[in-house]
Amino acid sequence: MKIDTLMGAADPKLIAEKSRGYEALGFDCVWTFEAKHDALIPLAYAAASTEKLEIGTNIAVAFARSPFSMAQVAWDLQKYSSGRFRLGLGTQVKQHVERRFSMPFDRPADRIIDYIRCVHSVWETFQTGQRPAYDGPFYKFKLINDFFNPGPLEHPSIPIYLAGVNPRMCEAAGEVADGFHVHPMHSPSYLQEVVVPSLEVGAQKGGRSVENIELYAPVFVITGESQDEIDYMENSVRRQIAFYGSTPSYLAVLEHHGYGDLGRRLNGLMREGNIAEMIKIIPEDLIDQLAVVEKPTNIGATLRKRYDGLLDRVSLYLAMDEEDRFTRWDQLIKTVHA
Repeated sequence: MKIDTLMGAADPKLIAEKSRGYEALGFDCVWTFEAKHDALIPLAYAAASTEKLEIGTNIAVAFARSPFSMAQVAWDLQKYSSGRFRLGLGTQVKQHVERRFSMPFDRPADRIIDYIRCVHSVWETFQTGQRPAYDGPFYKFKLINDFFNPGPLEHPSIPIYLAGVNPRMCEAAGEVADGFHVHPMHSPSYLQEVVVPSLEVGAQKGGRSVENIELYAPVFVITGESQDEIDYMENSVRRQIAFYGSTPSYLAVLEHHGYGDLGRRLNGLMREGNIAEMIKIIPEDLIDQLAVVEKPTNIGATLRKRYDGLLDRVSLYLAMDEEDRFTRWDQLIKTVHA
């Protein structure tokens, strides 16, 4: 099993420093995410400051960019990193794509399948110079000249990961993606009974094997050297579960555990802006299902036991300030790698 880490946007000098630190500790990959800042820009600095550390997005919003623009920046990052880049894509949700990015969102699973195929078509033209002729149901790539073609790479195979929660998006990943970004709002039983079977359905459609699809998940963790630290991290996890649980996209996870009514109640409280009540009503049993609650010295062993045969790579889902609260990275990394 591989152990990765998440990294937010920061000053380029800090990105370079943190990336070198992650590499020195023995992390396998550093993933950026798209929230207040772009997910792709920090990876250029991470690539330039490291030699072995893999870099990737978890996630970049696919529908905010055209397939060509995404293919182009991915090609550059693959070149800058000498083949260490992983393109993690997500669809986001309808309201944000249409009202924040001003882009179309209809039939997201079918659209992302076409999007990924179009990206591959662009890369094939970059690598071989073949005439573009991609004509999909949503996207087209039919025009280029030498002025816009960056040319071939030494490492042209860029893994594409797709993020998802619901069965249909899992099927899409199984059909066309090289990896699957499991959402932190998950449990081992949801992986076993919903995610993996759905990936298998998609893989069969694509004439592929699900064994060739790499699964990665950031994991909610509650730990600490003192009760104050444990309480702080539990409140943080409660907040995250409440936030995600209030969104209809994650209702399937709550329903899987028998908490469908909780999801609908969280949605109503979010509309009212009652965050405190949202955090308060998250049941202890649900936290136990969705998070690793463990002593700092035992987290690595618990991760291996919990996800053996389910995940290929993991990371701790920690806020930036919580990274500094956890100090046993050496032991964790060695245990996960063992």
